[in-house]
Amino acid sequence: MENEIKVQEFSEKNGRKNQLIKGIFLGMVGTILGACLLIYGFKINVTTQKEEEVSFLDQEAYTKINELTAYIDTYYYDEVERQKLLDGLYRGLVEGLDDRYSVYYNPEEYEASQISVQGQYYGIGAGLIQDKETMVVTISKIYEGTPSQQAGLLEEDIVISVEETEATTMEVSELVKLIRGEEGTSVHLEIYRPSTKEQLSFDVERSNVTLPSVTWNMLEQDIGYIGIEAFESETGTQFKQAVADLEQQGMKQLIVDLRYNGGGLVDVVVEILDDILPEGLLVYTEDNNGNRREYTSDGDSHIDYPMVVLVNEASASASEIFAGAIQDYERGIILGTRTYGKGIVQTLFPLSSGDAVKLTTSKYFTPKGNFIHEVGIEPDLEVEYEYLNPEGTDYEMIYDNQIQRAIEVLQGE
Repeated sequence: MENEIKVQEFSEKNGRKNQLIKGIFLGMVGTILGACLLIYGFKINVTTQKEEEVSFLDQEAYTKINELTAYIDTYYYDEVERQKLLDGLYRGLVEGLDDRYSVYYNPEEYEASQISVQGQYYGIGAGLIQDKETMVVTISKIYEGTPSQQAGLLEEDIVISVEETEATTMEVSELVKLIRGEEGTSVHLEIYRPSTKEQLSFDVERSNVTLPSVTWNMLEQDIGYIGIEAFESETGTQFKQAVADLEQQGMKQLIVDLRYNGGGLVDVVVEILDDILPEGLLVYTEDNNGNRREYTSDGDSHIDYPMVVLVNEASASASEIFAGAIQDYERGIILGTRTYGKGIVQTLFPLSSGDAVKLTTSKYFTPKGNFIHEVGIEPDLEVEYEYLNPEGTDYEMIYDNQIQRAIEVLQGE
């Protein structure tokens, strides 16, 4: 998956079973390895290649386009914007690949896509997840004190559209880019609220939202817990802080929680794996020419105490790189449900007119050569999520059956 902008102001574990059956977001962080592969300034010089190698627009295709244009000019009932027709033409070309991860961006969309992920951005403070099949986007988390809470958005609200863009027409990672923007500006959301069966409109003011990507605490006895929301630029540093703090508290065993983690930066997940695993291959990519790029651990230091990694259907991209490497090295137990399954890489190519195209350019593989796209990673121990609090109140770890099962595993039960 593309090494991308964080695909959400992402979800904590919600405590409700129906959240578990939803896909991401993917984030999906989506599309994981691309950020480290972005090719800025790279241009194909079409004048140096044979015409048939760069274009299939032969005379018949040109004639067809002119024919369609003539009908539109003559018979279409309303005014026509030439640029919108051209954008549609470019989009249609890319959509012909039948690959939902390959996208054409007009100049405005490309500019919006360049907001970088630093864990600090002008947004609304809501976590989003996306169903893998239907592409329906649901609010999975409302962060306290953020514009989304102040505006009255609720968890489990379904996002119908952002501005004039239907939410189901793009990956959640791209939708998030539309939600973010300049501080003080507003974003218009159309929302369906299942609890009341209402369609609602919200204009939410963007503000400077800072969310940690790593949380941690000590559980019973000597078990530490680290939850990683997404693999952002500061996540590696935060992970090191978490480990150091927990070790000072006497940690001898570790639970790493990647549930609802839609991915993020490949360099960051490699950085964290480098602290965990011995010297060796962590993940590799291959393009259509068989060119291979490897990401490795130098083995200078690694964590050697027992570990359980929690995953679910919304664990994608960098999360799957993490889980796949841990599993292949038999370094810990993968517990939960099968992951999302996105093992392809996108690269963003700027074009000459300020627009851009994002194309799927390679596949990625776990250290043992497993290609997990549309397959996911099967856990070593499958445990369906169940919230054990009979009163169904706010989320607490002691009622999270997957965390409790992980504790039992580490205790040898």
